[in-house]
Amino acid sequence: MMKGFYHETQILSWVLSYDGLHSPDSLAVTAAGIAVALSEVPISKAIAGVRIGLIGDKFIVNPTTKEMENSELDLLLAGTDSAILMIEGYCNFLPEEKLLQAVEVGQDAVRAICNEVEALVRKCGKRKMLDAVKLPPPELYKHVEEIAGDELVRALQIRNKIPRRKALALLEEKVLTILTEKGYVSPDAALGVVETIPEIFEDEDEDEEVVVDGEVDEGDVHIKPTPRKATPLLFSEVDVKLVFKEISSMFLRRRIVEGEKRSDGRTANEIRPINSRCGLLPRAHGSALFTRGETQSLAVVTLGDKQMAQRIDNLVGVDDLKRFYLQYSFPPSCVGEVGRIGAPSRREIGHGMLAERALEPILPSEDDFPYTIRVESTITESNGSSSMASVCGGCLALEDAGVPIKCSIAGIAMGMVLDTQEFGGDGTPLILSDITGSEDASGDMDFKIAGSEDGITAFQMDIKVGGITLPVMRKALLQAKDGRKHILAEMSKSSPPPSRTLSKYAPLIHVMKVKPEKVNLIIGTGGKKVKSIIEETGVESIDTQDDGIVKITAKDLSSLEKSKAIISNLTMVPTVGDIYRNCEVKSIVPYGAFLEIAPGREGLCHISELSSDWLAKPEDAFKVGDRFDVKLIEVNDKGQLRLSRRALLPDSDPENASAKQQTGDSKDSAASTRTPDKGSPKKILSEENIEQPEDKTKATRSTKSNLAESTLLPQKKFIRRLVSTGKDGPQTSKDKTKKSSSKAVSSVSSKDKSSLVNGEANIG
Repeated sequence: MMKGFYHETQILSWVLSYDGLHSPDSLAVTAAGIAVALSEVPISKAIAGVRIGLIGDKFIVNPTTKEMENSELDLLLAGTDSAILMIEGYCNFLPEEKLLQAVEVGQDAVRAICNEVEALVRKCGKRKMLDAVKLPPPELYKHVEEIAGDELVRALQIRNKIPRRKALALLEEKVLTILTEKGYVSPDAALGVVETIPEIFEDEDEDEEVVVDGEVDEGDVHIKPTPRKATPLLFSEVDVKLVFKEISSMFLRRRIVEGEKRSDGRTANEIRPINSRCGLLPRAHGSALFTRGETQSLAVVTLGDKQMAQRIDNLVGVDDLKRFYLQYSFPPSCVGEVGRIGAPSRREIGHGMLAERALEPILPSEDDFPYTIRVESTITESNGSSSMASVCGGCLALEDAGVPIKCSIAGIAMGMVLDTQEFGGDGTPLILSDITGSEDASGDMDFKIAGSEDGITAFQMDIKVGGITLPVMRKALLQAKDGRKHILAEMSKSSPPPSRTLSKYAPLIHVMKVKPEKVNLIIGTGGKKVKSIIEETGVESIDTQDDGIVKITAKDLSSLEKSKAIISNLTMVPTVGDIYRNCEVKSIVPYGAFLEIAPGREGLCHISELSSDWLAKPEDAFKVGDRFDVKLIEVNDKGQLRLSRRALLPDSDPENASAKQQTGDSKDSAASTRTPDKGSPKKILSEENIEQPEDKTKATRSTKSNLAESTLLPQKKFIRRLVSTGKDGPQTSKDKTKKSSSKAVSSVSSKDKSSLVNGEANIG
């Protein structure tokens, strides 16, 4: 844009059609450049923008979204046919030379587009509004320098930002008062140099002469010199402010080039003093206070589960969840101003995204660290590159929160004085490290670079002149690398250092894997089951995925273990023949009783399997809350469990008992059936008055001990009893029964003291 064009100009870019493959942002830059080039807006050159990706060792211009998934670089570049105006991007520890190669590829692509745009402008472009360009009067520059020159030099030598800004503001107000209200008077007029004005008068001492009519008296005429006041020169306020700003920038640049000293006394490549503290906030999961000169960032890390992930709306319409996000806040107080606090501004969103993308490559994978990570960077004071301070503070806060980052990274902002020959230099651009706010405003470049000692993770560059070349960018990148090394060394001296352990206030997350088809058992109808588990155990949340991954988030270990046990029991794969001890009757129905074999897992014990004798109804022998041992005899296609108590009872003639149950002999059943105690059911003696063992646990450890100590029956008859457990029981071979009954007993839940024979249940 040409200097002096003050018309309000708005460029609107609408995405009217999107195929999901070609990202519209780089195309929008080029479209805006073409629109301005064709319009009457006065510009010096056409611009264009491209995106560059890197897959393997090959650079791709404007890659598709599919290609970008495998790209190590995301570079957006805008420029003219001869120079670079802006770059922004993110990469995975890319070396400086590789980044320069990508910029060179992008510049070639931009040059080709700009040449086509120029041809289009020559064919159908509008006439430029050159008459609308209004530049300040050339003499105004001289007047401002005469009024404020000496005081401006002294003001720019003040090291601290606030006093320097106040001094410049007072000086600007003085210049404005003189040039817009009082008017400018040249120094010569102010010193009393007068301009003679001829004044005709008569000598009073001479005698009065009579003049004859028609004659002209050409007597003595005397000229008396009288001073005339100089007319003050007045200028518009807009012109005076613009010129004062340009003169201030010129004086600052001259001081840097000629005196080789910046406003705060540093050399070109010197970094401001750095101080950092970790663990500043005791209740936060992680915190760090990073200070560099007069720029300070308070970074706070919060860890959470998937529910804390940031939901993003995009063009595709698919919900995108970010497990890591950085929120940047720049309150007006950090620069000594009063302002309204509202929604995040575009500047805050942009700076936060730059810091976020810079930190993202050092984070562990979700499998290694299943937390959602939120970094909040609040700028408490600012004098240059608060976004890079957010990178440094965010990195320290992540370490303090116990996040296992891959390495430490730092950020730095670089500046430049392009034309040094104007101030007596050799013409070589002067690169400045760690620029302040005034050097950003008065300089020609703002180049932010973040990364480790070995590579770059994020970068952003804005140019305030016609553009820079690749050699200048190479010099800036190499000087920035030295600056990052220095900052990283200072960050390692943080006092106190980061804890590098999870805070006791951070939530606990346990990840377990179940079979995908078992996920619905955890969720339940309408989410009732998972809600009941959360309420019962007191965990924060239970997140399930279609692939069988279950994440449990809790504040304490005890609630985590409770929910873990319930989910394990819900999703276990029961095996026919397993024996469950001391199971509680949860409900009684006319056709049997439902027992809880494990927390959250129930099975049906049919009325025919409740006793070796005939029962008219389950309530005659059992009630809710009773406990007894059962054996799993069937698992149907729906995963429902059929249990049997009768299979574990000693019975001399199971066939007669089964027949009695089917014929309905209520008298015999009433004589042989007794109501069990509340704690556990009493053992019912068989018709042969078989002796009951005292130690039930030992009786289940092996087939031999069952036969010798518990049943006192021949082995052949005992096996037949297991086979003929009822018409609904499975037909099991002799060898299979021996094998299944010889496995060890393992505890399922210590709370309800239920136990399982044949080993632990298969989880997932």
